[in-house]
Formats: sequence, structure tokens, C-alpha cells
Amino acid sequence: MIDVKAATEKAREHLKAFYPEATKVQLEEVELTNDRAHWLITLSYEGTSTSVASSLLVGKSMIYKIFKLDAETGDVLSMKIRDLK
Repeated sequence: MIDVKAATEKAREHLKAFYPEATKVQLEEVELTNDRAHWLITLSYEGTSTSVASSLLVGKSMIYKIFKLDAETGDVLSMKIRDLK
């Protein structure tokens, strides 16, 4: 089984591969599922606004991604958007 540090690093590498422009990447949540089969890693990064006006009014927003990794191999099985509604 891979440890939490290795799982987090794999998720971070996956994020950077798909979103190389991502800045200020932060670890938000880590969970090992009850059956110990998967790591769920939530990372956030600073998003960019589509307009200068909205960027000035609301600032930069954080984007959250949840990664599901196989706890044995470290393979990334999925990447999903975390909605904070």
C-alpha cells in the first residue's frame, strides 16, 4: 500500500499534467476509504477569472479537484470537480 505522502504526490503530479498553469496548489483533504482500497485526495489551486472586471471585484477563486487513487498501486482512477455549494 502506498502511504499518504505518496498518494498526495501522485495526485499533485496528475493535476500538473492536466493543468500546467495551476498555481498555489494546496492539499485540502485526505481520506483512506473504509475498505482501505482507495485514497481520496482533494487539492485546490488558484483559478483565473475570464475578465479583468470580475477578477478585481471578487478576486481569484480557488478550484477544487478530488482524486481517487488505488491504495495499492497509486494509480489515479479518477479526477472530479469538488463543488462547494
